[in-house]
Amino acid sequence: MRLTTDDGRRTTGASWTIDLALNWGQAQLAGTDEIELAAKTLLAHVRECTLSELFAYPGRELTAAQSAAYRALVERRARHEPLAYLVGHHGFLELDLRVDRRALIPRPETELLVERALAWARTWHAAHGRAPQIADVGTGSGAIAIGLAAALPQARILGLDRSPDALELARQNALRCGVAGQITFLQGDLLAPLRGPVDLIVANLPYVSEDEYAALPPGIRAYEPRGALVAGPDGLDAIRRLLQTARPHLAPDAARPAARAAILLEIGASQGDAVSALAARAFPEARVEVIADYGGRDRIVKIELERQCPSNSSSATWTEP
Repeated sequence: MRLTTDDGRRTTGASWTIDLALNWGQAQLAGTDEIELAAKTLLAHVRECTLSELFAYPGRELTAAQSAAYRALVERRARHEPLAYLVGHHGFLELDLRVDRRALIPRPETELLVERALAWARTWHAAHGRAPQIADVGTGSGAIAIGLAAALPQARILGLDRSPDALELARQNALRCGVAGQITFLQGDLLAPLRGPVDLIVANLPYVSEDEYAALPPGIRAYEPRGALVAGPDGLDAIRRLLQTARPHLAPDAARPAARAAILLEIGASQGDAVSALAARAFPEARVEVIADYGGRDRIVKIELERQCPSNSSSATWTEP
């Protein structure tokens, strides 16, 4: 692998300096997105340094091993492999999560879902004197469950996913972030693994339609798990099934006959009306709200209901599986 310096000299990858390596990397990444950021991130990853060090010492030479590793990563990135998968980790809120092809890469939009869940949980805690029990449905990398656990040290959180591989990744991230003791991970379809009622259901389920999936960037379609993205012709199959089965998992509790419960769902930017209608059919007594993201697009549907306990109801509590 050769590169020409500014004065016309030829150099091999084994004797690259930082600036030469970055120039080569950016040239190879033509046709991808975030070219400059990707080239710098991959080089910093290989050198185990910060981006600032790349700026500060452009003339430092790479070792032969660093040059080879950098070339390999750039070549993979040129085939649109996500940058987060290449470096093996990704920022979410204030967390640094391990990521790989077992689960979706956490998106900034999902941070808003966690923020809204935290606000609801804190209000609930103030009203009821204890932290709510929360189920994160479709936990994937564990980003939502871990974000909630980090901010709510007294909360009991359940991370549910049908993929054993994703759950293993989520467990690794919970350990990495120091919250493994607060989260129980359970395998199964949607809410099926639950053994008792919860106060809050939070879910970033698949919500991409078949047509939308065909138009997604190649880096998403070729590398991220399709089953975590696509949910039928209209993108609502998973959300529809969750709402149809959620009520028993928000069952009345004899000890708290008027406790509030809620469901928070991340949705696609054009799905606010459709998901609101599904929520109204499943929970006609509930207050349903569509929450926009910071770009003004529909992003979250909040379904809040008051649980009224019949006089003959027995106490329902969480049972460890």
